Amino acid sequence: MGQITVKQLEAFVQVADLASFRRAAERLNTTQPNISTRISALESLLGLRLFNRDAGSVRLTPTGRTMLPRARAVLTAMDGFVAAAGEDHLFEGVLRLGVTEMIVHSWLGPFLRALKDRFPAIDVELTVDLSANLSPSLFSRGLDLTLQSGPFGRQISGGVDLGAFPQVWVAAPGLGLQGRALSLRDIARHPVLTHARGTLPFEQLRDHVASHPDLDVRLVPSTNLAACLQMTLDGLGLACLPEIMLRDQIAAGRLVPLRYLWVPDPLRFRARYDAGLAPSYVARAAELAQEVARAHLAPPEDKKTRSS
Repeated sequence: MGQITVKQLEAFVQVADLASFRRAAERLNTTQPNISTRISALESLLGLRLFNRDAGSVRLTPTGRTMLPRARAVLTAMDGFVAAAGEDHLFEGVLRLGVTEMIVHSWLGPFLRALKDRFPAIDVELTVDLSANLSPSLFSRGLDLTLQSGPFGRQISGGVDLGAFPQVWVAAPGLGLQGRALSLRDIARHPVLTHARGTLPFEQLRDHVASHPDLDVRLVPSTNLAACLQMTLDGLGLACLPEIMLRDQIAAGRLVPLRYLWVPDPLRFRARYDAGLAPSYVARAAELAQEVARAHLAPPEDKKTRSS
């Protein structure tokens, strides 16, 4: 008699959770025929039918529903066994990571390097999107971990606070706006480059300018913050963006901070995951993200003060 393998149990759990052989194959970084082979072999070894397959749908049989929590318990025990050894290099798999663009342009690189150092056998599959689009992928299990900004319409069992990232008004030096307090009338003389429609910063900015109907403030939203930043550098408008994205440009004198008293609320970020279903390395990756975010959150002068 053959032996039941961890790969067979992983395939069983993933097909059950995702109701799809194709999606299970994507999650386990293999092919659909491999998943079908693993399920067939497991059913043969058990002498039980775990799934009903018809018209492209996959449903657990009553026996499959009984066996699923037991299979999940075996995988959880294996995960706990590896975690207890304290040898992070033993973890294998794919981490499907979703992040917003602000993180890409601030501390994603240091986080990925730290993640690779700690979990060398974990491959990262990266998705960059608006926070509003990351959440549905997280709940449909298309993503394992998201680093995203709130507010969140739906809560999830696993989460770590990544801090609040303040925003700042900036412009190219050539616009001549630095060194003096600005009014909204001054702001209205230039296009305002900002976050995408539907995001909290855009909505707050829209409401702020709407409270001054006598002024025609031209808001230019963008789903691509890199393009927004480049347009600001090119002097095509002024911008209100997260300070952490702008530090290098301000330090180099390519952008100057502006003295306008109102700013949107800081962006509050969380690392989010399903604590009940995710492997333990996902939770540890979230904690690592917290460490990296905190290290990059303070302005450079604050870091120098603490280290001196």
